[in-house]
Amino acid sequence: MEKPSLKTWEQSAARLISVAAGRSPADMVIRGGILVNVQSREVLDGWQVAIADGRFAYVGTDASHCIGDSTEVIEADGQYMIPGLCDAHMHIESGMLTPAEFARAVVPHGTTSMFNDPHEIANVMGLRGVRMMHDEALMQPVNIYTQMPSCAPSAPGLETTGFEITADDVVEAMSWPGIIGLGEMMNFPGVINGDPKMLAEMAATMAAGKTVGGHYASPDKGRDFAAYVAGGPADDHEGTAEADAIARVRLGMRSMMRLGSAWYDVKSQITAVTEKGLDPRNFILCTDDCHSGTLVNEGHMNRVVRHAIDCGCDPLVALQMATINTATHFGLERELGSIAPGRRADVVLTSDLKTLPIHRVIARGVTVALDGEMRVECPHFDWPDDARKTVHMGKILDGSDFQVTAPDGANSVTAKVIGVVENQAPTKALTADLPVIDTIVQGDEAQDVCQIALVERHRATGDVVNGFVSGFGYKGNMAIASTVAHDSHHMIVVGTSRDDMAMAANRLGEINGGIAVFKDGKEIALVELPVAGLMSDSPAHEVAAKADRMVEAMAECGCTLNNAYMQHSLLALVVIPELRISDLGLVDVTKFEITDLFEDI
Repeated sequence: MEKPSLKTWEQSAARLISVAAGRSPADMVIRGGILVNVQSREVLDGWQVAIADGRFAYVGTDASHCIGDSTEVIEADGQYMIPGLCDAHMHIESGMLTPAEFARAVVPHGTTSMFNDPHEIANVMGLRGVRMMHDEALMQPVNIYTQMPSCAPSAPGLETTGFEITADDVVEAMSWPGIIGLGEMMNFPGVINGDPKMLAEMAATMAAGKTVGGHYASPDKGRDFAAYVAGGPADDHEGTAEADAIARVRLGMRSMMRLGSAWYDVKSQITAVTEKGLDPRNFILCTDDCHSGTLVNEGHMNRVVRHAIDCGCDPLVALQMATINTATHFGLERELGSIAPGRRADVVLTSDLKTLPIHRVIARGVTVALDGEMRVECPHFDWPDDARKTVHMGKILDGSDFQVTAPDGANSVTAKVIGVVENQAPTKALTADLPVIDTIVQGDEAQDVCQIALVERHRATGDVVNGFVSGFGYKGNMAIASTVAHDSHHMIVVGTSRDDMAMAANRLGEINGGIAVFKDGKEIALVELPVAGLMSDSPAHEVAAKADRMVEAMAECGCTLNNAYMQHSLLALVVIPELRISDLGLVDVTKFEITDLFEDI
């Protein structure tokens, strides 16, 4: 199979000029199609493109002068030619796949450029893990840019990660060839309060001429928000309402609207464009987090664009939000995001601009996918043994490790409970009156309150922090454990049975990471994620099948939430309000402090 290669525009300029002028033959010509021009927001029937050295050379009404004996001629047969789709903010690890297998999953859906923040592996393996992700990304036949993670830990003092990212690490990473900027600046209190480390990371990024990613999860759009934007973050994907999107673009940020496996934030924000009439240039579409089942069964950025269109967005505007707007944001408008001379020849053929069936995907001038099938290899990095052995629990757990002891003499307690919100990242800080049996606090199925535990897995301390969660709907005796636990990526266990919780946790220790679902003392689903306890390097369809079974198993345990696993995996994300759990205890994210499990008695 041919692997796409790419010269710089400077290196290709002489040939691009010669091809466009008709003095030399192109490598490929696409004709008989309809060009979607995202530069001018036009649909141009009968336009043709000629490609040389992996870049567009000629774009116009007649490319016949570019055809030679060796030119590959593709007949578009009336299909639309759209730029390759760009995902402006995403985490490859959330797909449960390594970069190679993630690319293999999404390229047939028309995605040819990704802007990946690997802060999941940064929390587990530090800068070395980021470098491995970066290196595998550069091996792929499409464009995978890496944002250097900014916050590991995401909230210092509230969690303990496997490794810490320092300002010196950021300075070093800015010299790597695939680094496009700084990953989402989740420590927004640190930025607001002028934390020297956060300022140093952003300064190093801006000094390198790169983009600082944002993450402002507070509802306060007053002086704190202004202070955050003044620090340098240039985009934000944490908006959940129209007012959030408007506030961001008014202060010069790009509003990134996400549709992931569980985040449905496009519909509530895109009205800023479709109804309020704001300039769409500063609005961008992204996924943030998509697990493998979504990627294989529903799509990737084509799914997001379809959804935006279903929400009332003009198809051409939606395509701009997934192509040229993204490229412009990262300073790559002259490199990708449109079908124009000199740009990377990333083009997708589709028969319908609203439903976006993807028939052919061309990246860097080579057909990389045809009718849903990959036509080129996605090379794998040789992940070392220590990257595959990152689950260090320190001991074998039993049901007693998940007991919550009541205050002396209490027959019942009022407990603080993490409240899951369907299809959104934020949680609610709830309370529930819970019964006590033999000094042990019990969950309450009638109130939809079950137990949650965080098992330390980086330093083999054997520590377990226990709490309560509501919203999953679990019934009977069950447990689900996962070593994907944003962002510190310890182990999150949720269950109604303490013995099942112990069995699920121990199972993940045996296989060095993944997701396990137990019911009535038996394993009913397992997803192995041996790379850093986050990813699999098995083919995407195999991982997706196991992930689908995991979702079914959660439903068999009573769960009715849409893509509830994504909610599960974020229960330790201590930078998004309101209540979370960490290895240090229960975290009140509205105050950024550790809080007691029980209300005052």
